[in-house]
Amino acid sequence: MNDEFGQPMLRSLMGNRIWRLMSSDPDEFKRETRAYFSRGYPGWTVMKVKYPIVFLRDDRGHKT
Repeated sequence: MNDEFGQPMLRSLMGNRIWRLMSSDPDEFKRETRAYFSRGYPGWTVMKVKYPIVFLRDDRGHKT
């Protein structure tokens, strides 16, 4: 999968504890997912989630 500029996105996984929130508490799922990746991949943005893959865009060094 590529981002809007045609650059490939990083594919990653995360634990089942967060995935379980997807159906029980979608807002908390989004918060937990963003927090998880902001700690592990600073400068990367969660773009899409499709179990079991999370797609991340590299925003390090880019101005927003």
